[in-house]
Amino acid sequence: MTWAREKAGLTKRALASEVDISEQLMGEIEFGWRSATPANLARIAAALNCPLVVLERKRQ
Repeated sequence: MTWAREKAGLTKRALASEVDISEQLMGEIEFGWRSATPANLARIAAALNCPLVVLERKRQ
């Protein structure tokens, strides 16, 4: 998710604002500490203009 966000030229704060979640929650989702709800994940994908499957990929 970090890669997609940076490629879109957005900060965590800007993406969180666009998705209408807190910056803290955005950071926790991005770092893998919390899972995004399906609705939030879809909104994040739309904001980043990337396929949902890219964001669903497991970290290695």
